[in-house]
Amino acid sequence: MKNSVTDTFKIDVPIFAFSHCRDVVAAVSKAGGFGVLGAVGHTPNGLETDLKWIEDEIGDHPYGVDLIVPAKYAGSDEGGLTVSKIVEMIPQEHLEYVNEILEKYDVPQLEQSKNGQFSMKSEGAAPMSAGTAGPQLEIALAHKPTLVVNALGPPPQFMIEKVKEAGRKVGALAGKAQHAQRHVNAGVDLVIAQGYEAGGHTGEIGSMVLIPEIVDAVGDVPVLGAGGIGRGRQMAAAMALGAQGVWCGSVWLTTEEAETHPVVKEKMLEATSSDTIRSRSRTGKHARQLKSAWTEEWENPETPMPLGMPLQPVLINEAIARIDRAAHRSGSGAEKLANYFVGQIVGTMNKTKPTAQVVYEMMEEFIEATETIASQLQD
Repeated sequence: MKNSVTDTFKIDVPIFAFSHCRDVVAAVSKAGGFGVLGAVGHTPNGLETDLKWIEDEIGDHPYGVDLIVPAKYAGSDEGGLTVSKIVEMIPQEHLEYVNEILEKYDVPQLEQSKNGQFSMKSEGAAPMSAGTAGPQLEIALAHKPTLVVNALGPPPQFMIEKVKEAGRKVGALAGKAQHAQRHVNAGVDLVIAQGYEAGGHTGEIGSMVLIPEIVDAVGDVPVLGAGGIGRGRQMAAAMALGAQGVWCGSVWLTTEEAETHPVVKEKMLEATSSDTIRSRSRTGKHARQLKSAWTEEWENPETPMPLGMPLQPVLINEAIARIDRAAHRSGSGAEKLANYFVGQIVGTMNKTKPTAQVVYEMMEEFIEATETIASQLQD
């Protein structure tokens, strides 16, 4: 394929693969697409290790890095808070409620201190904040990613300036046309139009409506379609709506290379497209994830509601670690609670495949879909 995105990023096919798993990132880039490593859960040392491994694995193939720096979060006006300060801000009723959930489902204590979804130190910066992303950005720019993406809101000015000074491109996700316009005005080079169907943090507008709105709003800036895209027909639809490529995340979670928790992976393989929910229960912002006993508990109007970001991820950090550790026991309460971020495309993710095979099958179906449309046009 050939368009502005394939030319800019020197790739064969405009399939951008977001994944927290370095093996998936490398496999997609080697298959002709563009792997993007989600760095939010990485420690600085862990990110350094993974980026070096990816570059050794893919050679001259391109890849990117995805960070999360929301424009507003608790303490952002003061330059961010440490984890210990956030712990002091958490209401006692929320601490008690998390313990009630764990006791209700008989989730055992950890044998030793383990990290949950985020790596946290008491005097370290809060998760999903500029304090966390700053060191990650420095490490990323010391390596060779050709694209750095902010996954939650407009990239901070310091991020845009540093990335462009290093000669790399800046991307950002948008759930509304006005968000995309703000991104472009700030200097973003690539906009990801992420629809309601997507896994993780997502807005309320479906991809079919959102993609053309954003394409029309941003002029010549290339757009990737995201949300509900994991097959070639969906890719063809996104590009027919004006996108120059697609951004996929969920579809890689059940691949052979994915490091998805085995219990959660099995739940995904059995799930339908109705088995996800936009819930604030893991990050404090609405993020689509698998329905489970965990999301049910936090949707109960008679119990404390989730806190904002970054209080909620600090609140539940140890709880998620305990659940993940114990979820392997069949029939356990932890197994019922276990979940993860995933989009509505999960309904077709019903077979484990090699990552490269997913890429090739997407392209084959994309070609078939476009040829079918072309055959319906009269001479």
